[in-house]
Amino acid sequence: MLDKNEENVEKTVKSTEEVVNETPKAATKPAVVEEKKEEKSSEELNEVEKPVEEIIVEKEEETSKVEEVVATNEGENAEAIDEVEKSVAADAEKNETKEEVTTVDYTAMSLEELVAELKNTLANNPVQRVKNQVENIKSAFNTKFGATLAEKKSAFLEAGGDSIDFQFSSPIKTEYNTLLSDYKRQRDAHYGALEKQLNENLDKRVQVIEGLKSLIADANANTMYKEFRELQDAWRAIGPVSKTRYNDTWKTYHHHVERFYDLLHLSNDFRDLDFRNNLEEKLKIVEKAEALAASSDINQAFKELQELHKTWKEDIGPVAKEVREEVWQKFSAATKKIHDKRHEHFREMKSKYQEIIEKKLAIIEAINAYDTSGNKTHKDWQHSIKEVEILRQQYFSAGKLPYTKSEEVWQKFKAATKKINSAKNLFYKDEKSGQQENLKKKLALIEIAESLKESEDWDTTTDAMKKIQSDWKKIGHVPRKFSDDIWNKFKAACNYYFDRFHQQKNEVSKEQQDVVDAKKAFLDTLKEDKEHTKESVLEAINTWQELGRLPRNVRHLEGKFNKQIDRLLETLSLDKKEVAMMKFTNLADGLAANEDFRKLDSEQLYVRKKIDEVVREIQQLENNLGFFSNAKDDNPLVLNVKNRVNEFKEDLAIWKEKLSYLKKLDY
Repeated sequence: MLDKNEENVEKTVKSTEEVVNETPKAATKPAVVEEKKEEKSSEELNEVEKPVEEIIVEKEEETSKVEEVVATNEGENAEAIDEVEKSVAADAEKNETKEEVTTVDYTAMSLEELVAELKNTLANNPVQRVKNQVENIKSAFNTKFGATLAEKKSAFLEAGGDSIDFQFSSPIKTEYNTLLSDYKRQRDAHYGALEKQLNENLDKRVQVIEGLKSLIADANANTMYKEFRELQDAWRAIGPVSKTRYNDTWKTYHHHVERFYDLLHLSNDFRDLDFRNNLEEKLKIVEKAEALAASSDINQAFKELQELHKTWKEDIGPVAKEVREEVWQKFSAATKKIHDKRHEHFREMKSKYQEIIEKKLAIIEAINAYDTSGNKTHKDWQHSIKEVEILRQQYFSAGKLPYTKSEEVWQKFKAATKKINSAKNLFYKDEKSGQQENLKKKLALIEIAESLKESEDWDTTTDAMKKIQSDWKKIGHVPRKFSDDIWNKFKAACNYYFDRFHQQKNEVSKEQQDVVDAKKAFLDTLKEDKEHTKESVLEAINTWQELGRLPRNVRHLEGKFNKQIDRLLETLSLDKKEVAMMKFTNLADGLAANEDFRKLDSEQLYVRKKIDEVVREIQQLENNLGFFSNAKDDNPLVLNVKNRVNEFKEDLAIWKEKLSYLKKLDY
């Protein structure tokens, strides 16, 4: 009596023969015709001569009958076995065709960046693994280039051109087209070669099957065992075939292998030795499968189960008929355990996927609801960009989804961010136009400064120069490529005038000399005083200012006075912030009193620079704290970082107050 696997194939053979016989001759593919052999007397050799070559004829109707018979006879394990075998067949065709899903936001890239990304993607990945990436880059590039093309055409028509005469060429588009053409050529060549190789491998497998059938039919006891081994080696050496033909060809091959062992008068020694070895190997596979059923990593377990099925089918021959069904059922039962566990895992993951989807959709809704209508300045938009970026990071941190579930959500996310990007781009397009107007205004101020810098009408010209400096500050941004150049020209003209202005004031009059002498005497008195209070220090500062303005050539006395005040403040029991601000206001007031506006500007630039430095330090330390999220609060390293953050925040408050004080000075 045939075992279950052999029964399935025999039934398949019979149903296949019926289909072929009932099909009109003109509609069928020619089957390989086997020469009829002389009838054998034994029942086994009658079985040998049954035709089975029709199994591998490509017919959807025949394939469906094969699957129906297998599903009917394999019982409750059929679904699990079928799923594993389909996976093995798919992997046997070619593993490298699988492509990982990427979540790069190509819509945020420029045309140049998109071409660079396409070039890098094609250069560093197999051509069969980049389809999704290439399609996403194509979509983003075509959208951006289409907008550029429409803008160029609109400008051409506004300038009086005729639509039929419009032409536009771009080196970046040429490079993009070349890369895309190379990709398509390489892709077609790859899949053409792959299809050819799969077909050649299928032909080789059919030849091995035909050789095996001929070997059984000839039944030459002297040579058949050696020839059988050679055919087995040849089968194992053949590469992958199409996944649609893998299982059919294997079942046909395996059927004849079992017939070779069961239906011919082989040497019992050879046969029994083979059976024992094969049984040992198959029992090892059963043990491994049963161990995999207990694995916590179900995805890895399923991958390893596929390898076990492939080894069972490809590398190990049949076992004795009396134990075939038993060992197969053990393997099938272990397979079903893993199959059921995997399906339960997917059901759980499906629930988690839904949670991730809901989180991502909530973030998308927040981006859609984000209102940018009130953004009127560059500062407004920088604030919005930071807030939207936080939402974007939340989207990516919400979790990963399989491609089939992520694509729809990803498209909604791109549409939401695109809406904000479009509004941002429109603002900066208008801003760019406004910057051109600002450039014209600043160039006009440079002309005025250049015309006044040689003037000797000191009072009138000084007021005029101060006014244009004030007007300069009120004008907004200019295009970045001009900002440094025009600022240097304006500063040079102003500095030239004020250097001349201060130089003519360097000659000390008698009245000015009296101021110098009085301040020197006051400074000596201040040094002699031993005890001071906050009030006495403030009084000393006021007295110093009331004594008058020092001539430019003796301004070093201001430095000495400031150092003395700093020394006195250090002796007082005041907090750090109060001492720092008293020192700073004394310095700033002195510069303002002496109309040293250049130093005041330099001081403001210095304060702004320090603010930026402290902010960066705080951000870096807070970022470092993120690496200790699991550490205890009393961890010395964590406490040290937190203390440093607090110290920097105190410094930041002081620097900001200094900047605020400078802005209040009328200079």
